[in-house]
Amino acid sequence: MMKKLVVAFAVVGFLVTIVAYNAAPRAPQAVTPVKASTSDSDLSAVVKQYCAGCHSDAARSGNLSLASFDVAAAAQHAEVAERMIRKLRAGMMPPPGARRPDADTQLALVTKLETAVDAAAVRSPNPGGRTFQRLNRPEYKRAIKDLLGLEIDPGSWLPLDTMSNNFDNMADAQSMSPTLLESYLNAAAAISRMAVGDRNAPAVDETYTNSQYVSQHPWDHIEGAPYGTRGGMVVNHVFPADAEYVFGITFLGGFGVSPGDNTRLEDIDVSIDGERVALVPYNASGGGVGADGRGSEALKAQPVFIRAGEHKVAAAFVRRSEGPYEDLIRPHDWSFAGGGSGGAGITSLPHLRDLIISGPYNVRGISETVSRKKIFTCRPTSLSEEKTCAREILTRVGAEAYRRTLSRADADSLMAFYDSGAKKGGFELGVRTALESILSSPFFVLRLERAPADVKPGQIYRIGDIDLASRLSFFLWGTPPDLQLEALAVQGKLSAPGELEKQTRRMLADPRAEALGTRFAYQWFRLQDLYKNHPDPNFYPNFDENLAHAMERETELFFYNMVRENRSLFDLFTADYTYVNENLARHYGIPNVAGDDFRRVKYPDVNRRGLLGQGSVLVLTSLGNRTSPVLRGKWVMEVLLGTPPPPPPPNVPSLDQTADAQGGKMLTTRRRMEMHRANPACASCHKMMDPIGLALDNFDATGKWRMRENGMPLDTHGDFYDGTPVSSPSELANILMKRPIPLVRTFTENLMAYAIGRRVEYFDQPAIRVIAKEAEADNYRMASFILGVVKSDAFQMKRVEPVTETKAANR
Repeated sequence: MMKKLVVAFAVVGFLVTIVAYNAAPRAPQAVTPVKASTSDSDLSAVVKQYCAGCHSDAARSGNLSLASFDVAAAAQHAEVAERMIRKLRAGMMPPPGARRPDADTQLALVTKLETAVDAAAVRSPNPGGRTFQRLNRPEYKRAIKDLLGLEIDPGSWLPLDTMSNNFDNMADAQSMSPTLLESYLNAAAAISRMAVGDRNAPAVDETYTNSQYVSQHPWDHIEGAPYGTRGGMVVNHVFPADAEYVFGITFLGGFGVSPGDNTRLEDIDVSIDGERVALVPYNASGGGVGADGRGSEALKAQPVFIRAGEHKVAAAFVRRSEGPYEDLIRPHDWSFAGGGSGGAGITSLPHLRDLIISGPYNVRGISETVSRKKIFTCRPTSLSEEKTCAREILTRVGAEAYRRTLSRADADSLMAFYDSGAKKGGFELGVRTALESILSSPFFVLRLERAPADVKPGQIYRIGDIDLASRLSFFLWGTPPDLQLEALAVQGKLSAPGELEKQTRRMLADPRAEALGTRFAYQWFRLQDLYKNHPDPNFYPNFDENLAHAMERETELFFYNMVRENRSLFDLFTADYTYVNENLARHYGIPNVAGDDFRRVKYPDVNRRGLLGQGSVLVLTSLGNRTSPVLRGKWVMEVLLGTPPPPPPPNVPSLDQTADAQGGKMLTTRRRMEMHRANPACASCHKMMDPIGLALDNFDATGKWRMRENGMPLDTHGDFYDGTPVSSPSELANILMKRPIPLVRTFTENLMAYAIGRRVEYFDQPAIRVIAKEAEADNYRMASFILGVVKSDAFQMKRVEPVTETKAANR
């Protein structure tokens, strides 16, 4: 019954429309035009002469016709004009090798287009609009942490977030389905039990599995595990009650000549919050390890009494000695590079594969936990006090969860759920039942913004302070608003002159602003693709997931440092520093770095600079057995320049289908590309991508610097698409910096899209140009871009979508 009520409540919530008050729109400022010596008619003739050949009504290259484009009417065709502006500013049109007008004429044309479109935007601003957003996995995780103090894994219940525009918070991809609703309901039921505890919880097995790509060498200490251990895993586990629990462990590897022939003795330390609770011996038979390398039967410790609540559980091998080890134990950095097969001359240590936590058994009660302290801020001493206390708890928790003050009707609705649960199991079950309804409510799961009742379709309005507070907090911190921001919003003071900027600067100074590195930069740079590429251990046996994690963390810290220190955006391309730990420093060849902690270091030479020298980008743009200049060039064009190449034509053989050798010699990647590019259908795009990627080809598929490939000296020379010679990462960075406008605007577009939760459209480009121009006056410092986005109409205002005849007919 309760689940049906929650589903009904959720469905009703989706009908809530978006909230705010009317206010005069803030129009984008017009860009000061550059005086051109060419008239509109002359510039229209230039378009016809140099562009209309490919972009004719018949050819429609890029699905665009410019045969009848009139520069004087650019504002009436803003979408087409914006496509032209993007390509002209990047210097990509006309394409390399084609006839081009002189540089002054190109500048006059693009300036005229920008001036016309920007002036029209001043006269008729459009901040755009979007539907509701819902909490994605990372936002849901952080919201639960703030609300209940629990570190959950949303992936246990919620499906993967759909990516749109390369971000996971885009409203257009966040539709709700019955399956997804069921997932949120299941999550709410499980999390409410974790938070309150459950004396009647059934005994279950929960399994945590280690990745085979994680090294577990004798000296590989896992963060969070006790010192003096190697390998293993560390997890956060919620124990539902004070009871006994059993820990089971399965293994990979650990073989001698044949399975089960391992005579090496190992002990597994099982600890709770850093304190050992069990020592499990790995016996000579491998603990039931089968021929497939995975235990058919887990080693189990004796039952251990553990109090309720969330605890950090570590299971790791005890290090048996310090100092250097025999080379046969560690032929490679990745301890499982040989696949655990124990080939000739290689001995494989046992690896912890699964940690299985079983229980609870012999329940004795529920101790006070962090979550219970956050929930039960009052305790009834009699039956008559229970409802009063329950209302106090639910009103407070509900307001924090819904990110607004609860109305009386809201509180009454929650009390109805409380009454239902209390009838079955008393006060705590009633609170838990109501908490479940809070966590499954659309007011928690969805970020709803309600429009004023008097706003008509097509009108623009300013969103309310409460909604503005949520936008700001999820943008900068990836979390719901804190108490200070929420209090200002409730009082209607957040939109007061100067207050929004003051709060933005306060939040940027807070450590939670690291979310701009772990959330925004992570997705903008496509770091999730880092784990899709596993370099072949036959070629790169020293690359493991430990190193991949370090590369990911390097880029996140690098970007967050730019925000924290308010550095220039161009540090992305020119910085002579980065953040490394010992593992990553050794991989890069940077001396004098010891330990697992990351620290800021200077690059020892000019080979690495900024983002283009970081392993995360270099690995995710490679293949498993070699580099890919095509992927690297495409990444630069798409991510940094905002001008992705078109998809390859059909029936064109891939680069992998090119022969591996010629004349008895192994082919270099460059030679394979030249053979592939001989196909005329491929040549036009590869002329742009390949020289960019080749300039980075001294970095191998794992990001290490090299001078040869397949025994042959590397030839990384090429011509950038504007004709400039380029052969090294530093030269590539210098070329990109000579054309800063596409870099600046692309960054601003991505930042705005992430902030507002929708795609940046052509009508947003005037505002993008304003933000970029204002940032230029501040030497392109990060705070200028962030404040520019926060102050923009797109962030603070919305436009009600006009009702078309088709939509009206469908109602």
